[in-house]
Formats: sequence, structure tokens, C-alpha cells
Amino acid sequence: MPRVLRIINRFNIGGPTYNATFLTRYLSDDFETLLVGGLPEADESDSLHIPRSYGVEPVLIEEMKRLPNLSSDRAAYKKLKQIIEEFKPDIVHTHAAKAGALGRKAAKACNVPVIVHTYHGHVFHSYFGKAKTTLYKFIERRLAKQSDGIIAISPLQKEELSVQHKICPPEKITVIPLGFDLHQFQENLPEKRLETRSKYQLNKDEVAVAIVGRLAPIKNHTLFLDAVESCLKQGIKARFFIVGDGSEKALISERVNLLNNQYGECITCTSWITDIATFNAGMDVICLTSDNEGTPVSLIEAQACNLPVISTDVGGVRDIVKDGETGFIVPKKNVDALAEKLALLINSKEIREKMSQNGWKFVEEQFHYTTLVRNMENYYRKLLTKKGIQ
Repeated sequence: MPRVLRIINRFNIGGPTYNATFLTRYLSDDFETLLVGGLPEADESDSLHIPRSYGVEPVLIEEMKRLPNLSSDRAAYKKLKQIIEEFKPDIVHTHAAKAGALGRKAAKACNVPVIVHTYHGHVFHSYFGKAKTTLYKFIERRLAKQSDGIIAISPLQKEELSVQHKICPPEKITVIPLGFDLHQFQENLPEKRLETRSKYQLNKDEVAVAIVGRLAPIKNHTLFLDAVESCLKQGIKARFFIVGDGSEKALISERVNLLNNQYGECITCTSWITDIATFNAGMDVICLTSDNEGTPVSLIEAQACNLPVISTDVGGVRDIVKDGETGFIVPKKNVDALAEKLALLINSKEIREKMSQNGWKFVEEQFHYTTLVRNMENYYRKLLTKKGIQ
């Protein structure tokens, strides 16, 4: 029975945690899997409840931090080597940058037969300056050479990795989209909607708009608030919710307070919400305003809950949103385009209802975890066969 050691950066809210959990829990009995990962940063929400809710108890490495640190990185690397030597995996599969760097290096040092890495996003633009970005590209190119396979989560990401940033040749990259447990977003929708709207004192016909994600510069909440302010100036009535926490919390809260003082208490900051399915049911529109993304989980979850979405045109958004059918895609950093579509959806119940009918069918077919698991098992078997392992 082939053994798979799965290594994730850290257990914070987001696509990688769900991806790693479903692949650990639902791979067939032909595989034995162990999940390893770091803890969330101080400004992030702990997502360990996600694997545990599916009966997965991961091995935690406290030293695996998001930012480079010689001391903690060395300690995490030693622990990974120890786990590899004890578990003796046939496949080490790393997810995201830090796990990819330390995990692939440890796997290579321990002569693991198959080394695989999944990019859940990348830091090759909009994160760092030119010098640091060039360094990260150099490191990733070296790591790619040590990998037997690279997984991109969207066709666009594959093109960016291979053509734009030249991390590795396109033939080394396989596209396997993320998968999620989406049926929870269809269960008891009327009851969940009533619960959320009662909690936040939303009137029956009051339109509720939310943005869900880390409060970090790359998520560009300033763009969201600029579009909200544009709508408010036009006299458009709605309630707005900012779900998440992070380094930009103080700055965002200050702007929210100014807008609330000027236009009434129309914007609410909720911090992180664990039961996002119940929260989404009470909303009418979900937004995303990032400058860079992989595959945004919040947009998939929104469509699974019959909600239209508005997103900037970044990362793999075009692979998960049907522009004009399940939502709108606008140019990044373009407040006028975002405000226009936001106003349109707030003002038109007819358009919202039409898009809501398309969203669930689209994401159910494309992004259920059963599809993810089936594709990954086939990929693993292909790589193992190449190495003569059955």
C-alpha cells in the first residue's frame, strides 16, 4: 500500500486546508496518508476544526512559520526529516510555498521516490519588490527540478507558472482543481438565512453584501470600501459585511467608522466566522477585490449557496466564475467598474435571482471533493508507475 505524506504550510482558513483535509480523509483504501502542517499566524484564524470535523488529526509542527526564519525553518526541516524517516512515504506531497520549500528539501534528502507540489497561489507578483520576487523565482525553479510533478489548481495558473514566470516546463504541470464539501451550503437554506438575518437585524428586503478573506494588503479591502462609498454617495441602500481578520484590521476599521458616521451604521466588521455556510445564506452578494489569488474559496462557497459574486480579474477567478452568468468579473484596482456592478446587483433582484440559479449547478459539477480525490488518485498512480512502484 503506497504511503502519502501530505505537508501543508499552516492550518489557517483557506483552500489549502480544505484541499489537504479532503485528500487525507477521502483517498481510497489503496493509500495510507499522514497530514502534517504548521500553526496559523497570530493574525489568522485557526482552521484545525476543519480536519478534525472530518476525523483527521494532523501532526503539528509549531516551527513551520509563514515568514522566512533561519532558526525556525531549520527546526521545522529537521522535524520533517524525522517524520519522513519514521513514516517512510512513497509520496511526499507539499502544499503552498513554505511547506513546498522545506518539505521537498527534506523529501529529497531522505530519497523519497515521488515528490509532488501543489501551488495554491504564488508570490510572483503584487507581494514583494523586484529583488525579492526574483529570488523566490530562483528558489522555486530549483525546487521544481527536484519535483516529480507540479500541480496547478487552474489552467491560468499553469500558464503563469510555465510561460510567464518560467518555473518549470508546462509538461511537468498537471491541472487539478480544488475540491470542497459543497452540499452543506445547500442544506436548510431558508432556516440559515433567517438565522443570519435575524442576528444582524436585516430587514426582509434589505440587500446584504459581504467580502470574506484575510484583512491583508493583497486582498485590497480599500477597493471594496471605495466601491461601497461610491454606492452610498449615489443613495443606494444596502448593508455591507467585512468577514475576516488580519494585519490591516486597524486601518480598515478606521475607514469603516468614518463611513458609518457619514452614512449611518451600514458596514459591519465580523472578524472570522466559523459557520460560513449559515452566514452566506443570509447574504445576497459576495465580493472579492484581491490583487492576486489562486482559486478563491469564498467565491466557490458563495456560488454553492446560490449567491451571485463580483470579483477582480485575478488568478484563477475566470476558471471558477462564469462572467455574466454566475457573477461579474471586473479589472483589478478599477473602482468604477466594481462600483457599477455592485450597484447593478444591489438594485436588481431579478439579476441576482437569475445568477443564483446558475451558481450551484456550476460549482457542484466542477469543485466537489469527489472529483478532486479521483483526479489525484489517478495522478499518484501514474507517478508511482513511472517509478516502478505499484
